[in-house]
Amino acid sequence: MTAHPSPTPALPDELRSTPRTSETSAAGAGTAPTRVLVLNSGSSSLKYQLLDMRDDSRLAQGIVERIGEETSRLVHTPLQGGGGAKRETTGPIADHAAALKAVAGELTADGLGLDSPELAAIGHRVVHGGLRFTQPTVIDDEVLAEIERLVPVAPLHNPANLIGIRTAMALRPDLPQVAVFDTAFHTTMPEAAARYAIDVETADAHRIRRYGFHGTSHAYVSRETAKLLGKTPEEVNVIVLHLGNGASASAVAGGRCVDTSMGLTPLEGLVMGTRSGDVDPAVTFHLKRVAGMSTDEIDVLLNKKSGLVGLCGDNDMREIRRRIDEGDERAALAFDVYIHRLKKYIGAYYAVLGRVDAVVFTAGVGENAAPVREAAIAGLEELGLAVDADLNSVRSDEARIISPNYARVAVAVVPTDEELEIARQSHALVLALGSSNE
Repeated sequence: MTAHPSPTPALPDELRSTPRTSETSAAGAGTAPTRVLVLNSGSSSLKYQLLDMRDDSRLAQGIVERIGEETSRLVHTPLQGGGGAKRETTGPIADHAAALKAVAGELTADGLGLDSPELAAIGHRVVHGGLRFTQPTVIDDEVLAEIERLVPVAPLHNPANLIGIRTAMALRPDLPQVAVFDTAFHTTMPEAAARYAIDVETADAHRIRRYGFHGTSHAYVSRETAKLLGKTPEEVNVIVLHLGNGASASAVAGGRCVDTSMGLTPLEGLVMGTRSGDVDPAVTFHLKRVAGMSTDEIDVLLNKKSGLVGLCGDNDMREIRRRIDEGDERAALAFDVYIHRLKKYIGAYYAVLGRVDAVVFTAGVGENAAPVREAAIAGLEELGLAVDADLNSVRSDEARIISPNYARVAVAVVPTDEELEIARQSHALVLALGSSNE
């Protein structure tokens, strides 16, 4: 790997932290740094969290939205020591470099500047790592080049991830930058699950196979589910249902993913907020021939104008449920299609695993929409699955079991924490590299 340049370049004034406390001085004097800044860079946004890995605590978090527009918005929330008031600023932020400098300024105001000796690494969410990246990876020129080579199979995500990485590397070229890949957790899938049944030479030449996404969430939630059951990940088989605006399912056997619903891209699988999920591939040919739609128009249709939005005009499950309560037939149809697809994947992954210890719901819809959980499990009693109505109705930020005591298979709600997972993986890698260099 490419070595980080030394000595550390001087940081701009706006990136410097407040004067060292005795704690930070001790960190600089030899104590291993424990903080990780996690960046999730989108095409026009930058989400971030600063965590202390001594106790997995959050020191600050926030988001920069509408980067490149006159109406850019930064929302920053300090969390250390009980937290402070949320700060919001609006105004033009030209690009991701300017966004990260603005974030650094907010952190500096909290005494958490990017030049702190307690900062161990910057962890980056990268959506697509192909088959090469199966673990968190320290980023060098070769890694950057490979992420760029994967842009054709992740055109909406990898370019934005690269922008965030290069911006952070320019600000802290001395600091380990770690890529944590959405696809990595799914690289344990057997070929029978990962292969599409198309010509092998064509598939290999163009990297066409099932990669899966949301891997950091599936990894985190499957491990936390094992903990909830009082077992190790190696002892349990879990079906994880990550249900947000994007949605995916995974079958996890003994801590290893053996199947997942998303494929070459995040379009395959479950019905999502704006994505169709599974669809006959011939639909694309039909739309081109009969409707005269271009490839780009079909792409937009399936990714941005389908799913719940395409079925009823809304992708907010709360609004859909409100409309159903008022007798809206299109909303009811959208909900039924959503649940039907979800139930099919639960059954399919039950068959893949053979034995299931838990079905777990996570992410925005999975954690908060009790009617979705109830409907998805209804009718699966012969598989040992059931939901207790009272337990299911409880709103909580804690991991919890919502199935009755008599159920053979646990049904659980486990809040996901992708930022914590990225921070943990990044910090563990940096510590391991430090130990190997001693």
